[in-house]
This record gives sequence, C-alpha cells and structure tokens, in this order.
Amino acid sequence: MTAAVFLHRNCSCEDQCNCSEKRFILYRTVQSEEDQKGKDDNVTYKEARVYLDEVSKYGSVLGLDTVRELLHELGDPQKDLRFIHVAGTNGKGSVLAFISTILSEAGIRTGRYISPTVVSYLERIQIDGKWIPEEEFAELVQEIQKAIVRMEAKGLLGPTVFEIETAIAFLYFRNMHCGIVVLETGLGGKEDATNIIEHTLVSVFTPISRDHMSFLGDTPEEIAEQKAGIIKPGCVVVSAPQEPGVRRVLERRAAEQGCEIRFVKTEDAKVTQEDYRGQTFSYGGMKDLNIRMAGTYQIINGVTAWEAVRAAGDAAGMQIREEAIRRGFENARWPGRFTCLREGPVFLVDGAHNADGALWLKKSVERYFTGRRLFFIMGVFRDKEYERIAQIMAPLAERIYTVSLPDETRTLSARELKKTAELYCKGTVLAMNDIDSAVEEAMRDAEEEDVILAFGSLSYLGRVMEIAATETER
Repeated sequence: MTAAVFLHRNCSCEDQCNCSEKRFILYRTVQSEEDQKGKDDNVTYKEARVYLDEVSKYGSVLGLDTVRELLHELGDPQKDLRFIHVAGTNGKGSVLAFISTILSEAGIRTGRYISPTVVSYLERIQIDGKWIPEEEFAELVQEIQKAIVRMEAKGLLGPTVFEIETAIAFLYFRNMHCGIVVLETGLGGKEDATNIIEHTLVSVFTPISRDHMSFLGDTPEEIAEQKAGIIKPGCVVVSAPQEPGVRRVLERRAAEQGCEIRFVKTEDAKVTQEDYRGQTFSYGGMKDLNIRMAGTYQIINGVTAWEAVRAAGDAAGMQIREEAIRRGFENARWPGRFTCLREGPVFLVDGAHNADGALWLKKSVERYFTGRRLFFIMGVFRDKEYERIAQIMAPLAERIYTVSLPDETRTLSARELKKTAELYCKGTVLAMNDIDSAVEEAMRDAEEEDVILAFGSLSYLGRVMEIAATETER
C-alpha cells in the first residue's frame, strides 16, 4: 500500500477511475514504512492541499499533546529556532509584518507564520517576505503525512490541520536556517499549537479584547489568561496599552515566569502626517518614520513593533541599526488592513471582524473621509459580534451591500446581515447574491469622490481585491 492513495469522492474506484467528475481526495493509508520502500509517490502541491482540506473537516482542538508528538516524530524542529511570539485580539498581523520586515532589513533571515491569509494560502509561511514554494510545501506535507502514520500506528490521535501547518512552518524554517521566527498565535495562546515553542526571545501582546469567547472566556481578563500563556521563562514581554484588568493578568504572568515586562507608551508617538495612504510619526528618538499602513490603530501597532524589535535585540545581543528600522517600517505590507485598492472612487478593504476592530475602523473612516459618501460591503461570520459591528459602522453608510461568506458553515447569510444592518443604517441596505455582484454594483453606484469600504471577515477580502483589480484594468 502506498503513501498516497487517491479515491474518487463519489464512488469506490481507485486511481484508475473513469467517472466523469474526477474530484480526488488523499487518504492516510500507509500501514508501515516498509510499504513505502522503493516507491516514488511524490505528492504535488495540489494533492497536498486536497489532503489538508480533508483533514480540516475534522475541526480544531486546543491543546499541545498531539502537536508535541507530531513534532517529536519530525525531530523537534522548533527546538532549533528562536522566536518572537505575538498574541492579542486585533493588530497581530500588522505588528508581525513590522517586526519581521525590520529584522529582514537588518540582515537576519526571518521566518514569519501567520493566519488567516488574504491573498494566497502559501502566504502563511514566509521567509524575508517570500512565500514558501509549492514544491517544498508539498514535500513537507508528505514528510508529515508519514509521521502521522507512525503516530497512528502507536494508537495516537492524528493532528488537526492547524497543527500540521504549524509543523510544516517549523520544518521549513529550520531547513532554511532562519535566525528568528516571528510567530502569530492561531487561537488564544496557552493551548494554541504555536505555544509548543521553547526558545522565545520576546512575547508580544497587541490590544486584548472580547473575541472567540466560546473558546477563550467571557471577559477580557479570562481571555488575557489564555493569551498570557505564551509568556515563557526569561523572555522579555512587550505589550500595547491594555485595560487595567488585562494589564494585571499580564503583569502577574510575567512575574511568575521571571520576565521583564514593558508596556508601550503610545502617547510618546507624535504623528506628523497622515491620510488613507499612510502616515509619518516620531518615536523613541527617531523622527519621521514612514509607514504605508493607514488607520489610526497602526501607530499603536508600529510602536509596539518598535519596542519588540528593541527587546529582541537586547535578548539576542544584536544591534538593530536605525536604517533597518526605517526601511522596515516603510517596506512593511499587510494586505486587508485598511488597504487602498484604487482611487476615484477610493476603494478600501479592512478585516474589522469584531467590535474592537470596528471601533478603530470607524475612527479612521471619520478621520480621513469626513463629508464624503460611504458605500459599505459587509460580510461576517455568525459567531462574531455582528450586531455590535453593524451598530458601530452602519450609521456612517449611504448604502450597504451585504454578502454571504465562502465558508457556508460559519457565514451569517447576506439576508440575515441585511436585517441587522437596516436597524442602524439610514440609507439603503441590499442583500447581494454573491461577492462579485456586490463589488461590481458598488463600483457602478459610487461616484469619483465617494468611498467604497469592504470590511468584516478576512476570508472574503482576497476575492474583493481580485474583482477590484479586474474592474480597474477595464
């Protein structure tokens, strides 16, 4: 029996199936390593993705036991790496982008592991801003599949898709000899698969608020308890400003682990220029730092990243030069976070998927676009605070186009979201049949001086960006 047997989804045929619709899935069917000797069963990238899609149907499980066993089967690649670990509710991705780009500009081979992604699946695993190649991804999936078979032969549970993806990242970063890996938690912190790491230089916290309550707790303090689990003995802790209860949780955990904790003083950052294309600020003795990420919250993210880089330099005995910091800030990109896609009308996308993100988004919209007509495209998951998001954002809109998300199991339907948005919007709310028609209609309805903003779940913004780019080329 081979390492990868493909079966037709709708029949019992094997790989010689001649049925009219060939939709294959990859099964875990290796019984022993003896079965694999002398066989060439290299998996393609497409096949690897199909395999992971199948694994993802089994859902997510918090806890470290399974990922620990998986990584042990793979030689514990995470033990050969040093990390900057980022947790929080909003801003993790932007902080990670700033930190990793600065480190790359400083000449340090820097891995980054992120989720979710917007542009491409491969975007989640990068080195110095370059995505993992398809061929290497497929090879690592096959290596991990063999490790899973060995685990199952011992009677152990198989890993979740996020645990597999995390293992792929660690293997790739070790193989490529990364100097530092900047790592974003998937869900929470304490029992998140990324928390299997040991050599943490800096634990970084973006603002912590209510999100994923069914998994992490009902209050910010309970959520902070879970996220504070990434603090490892002897690391440096860097945190954005937090509400008092959250701050106490982080301080207590840092003290228990013997860690220095540094809270960022965002009031020391002085913004000298800003609009929806980017902004300039001064901080920490450095003047006129340029970032191409707009949004009032990006200053908080920027100075948090600045302090994290400084802490990493102290912990690792490295000096990060001013030129690297300047280039890193200017070259950092994070698609889907108040990103301007085009002008005339201005078209932006933003992944504000919870109440706190919506509040920050509202501040940015009011700051940059006072007096201009606003056309919103909204799509959210039903397990998010969608009514609160609508309450915050809908009163600003001239017109709202609601959409259903690609993930049919989690989406709040366009019709349901329309009913909620109508409670707060003074203009027109339309439930659209699909994302494409929402973008196309918004671009037809909006005039040159208007603003189109698509926001909510990151899961559909990649498609919005594709359509907007196509419309621009016409």
